[in-house]
Amino acid sequence: MSKSLKRVRAALEAAGLTPNIVETAQARTAAGAAHAIGCEIDQIAKSIIFAGETSGEAILFITAGGNQVDAAKAAALACEPLGKADAALIRAQTGFAIGGVSPVGHKNPIRAFLDPKLQEFDVIWAAAGTPNHVFSSLAAEICELTSCQVSDFTK
Repeated sequence: MSKSLKRVRAALEAAGLTPNIVETAQARTAAGAAHAIGCEIDQIAKSIIFAGETSGEAILFITAGGNQVDAAKAAALACEPLGKADAALIRAQTGFAIGGVSPVGHKNPIRAFLDPKLQEFDVIWAAAGTPNHVFSSLAAEICELTSCQVSDFTK
């Protein structure tokens, strides 16, 4: 088991949750993960990370699989201009590599925002620290674990 996957499992267990982690070869995209799991694409919680151009920090937007982040709305929520987060910033802030960024189990605290569309589902699925693993959760559990703000930031 990879260190990243272990960190996600530990974060879920520390929160009193029983991790339901599934391995799939198709979790690199929301569509692939939804197909592999057998759920709707919007049940996939994508972890989209931007770089705060003022703070220099990574900022996490947890988005329903079929939605796209609206850059202007996201910047307004973050209270700073946003740019593309490079692999080094993402790794330094979260401890994860691009393609497997989980919303939970980050090495360092991160500001997070959650797409309200995710709250429409009884269960959602998110990356579990690798491109081939996802875990099931409730949107409320992810929000609690990330101290996120539920906000409209999609197109």
